[in-house]
Amino acid sequence: MKDIYRYTLTVPGEAIDANGHASNIWFVQWMQDAAVAHSKEVGCTRSTEARGATWVVRTHGIEYFHPAFLNDAITVLTWVSNCRKVRSLRKYRFLRDSDGTVLAEGRTDWVYVDAGTGRPRMIPDDLIHLFTLVPEDREP
Repeated sequence: MKDIYRYTLTVPGEAIDANGHASNIWFVQWMQDAAVAHSKEVGCTRSTEARGATWVVRTHGIEYFHPAFLNDAITVLTWVSNCRKVRSLRKYRFLRDSDGTVLAEGRTDWVYVDAGTGRPRMIPDDLIHLFTLVPEDREP
């Protein structure tokens, strides 16, 4: 298990907006992509589906510091910060690979729900233990 998951991408042409840089909405998509990839890697996705459950984002937030441009190689660092009954807080940091610049930081609150009813369910302990929770004093 890794505390911090690394998701890499290259900014595609369709992400570039009228201002000549990656549209903010793409960062939100990349947060979801990174979270899903991390979940798959540790076996959470398979285990969640086997239980007839799924995860949905209840809230999200992102703060932008610097733009990303066409063909920038970016690493999205993501980690699970905490789990509480039916919710899990995940955080993100976007880094431009060429110079290490922090482009943005974000967070999402994921809710564990019954796939049939859409109602929240308690997160099983074995799912929580698939991730190493990263407290604030150990964040990258």
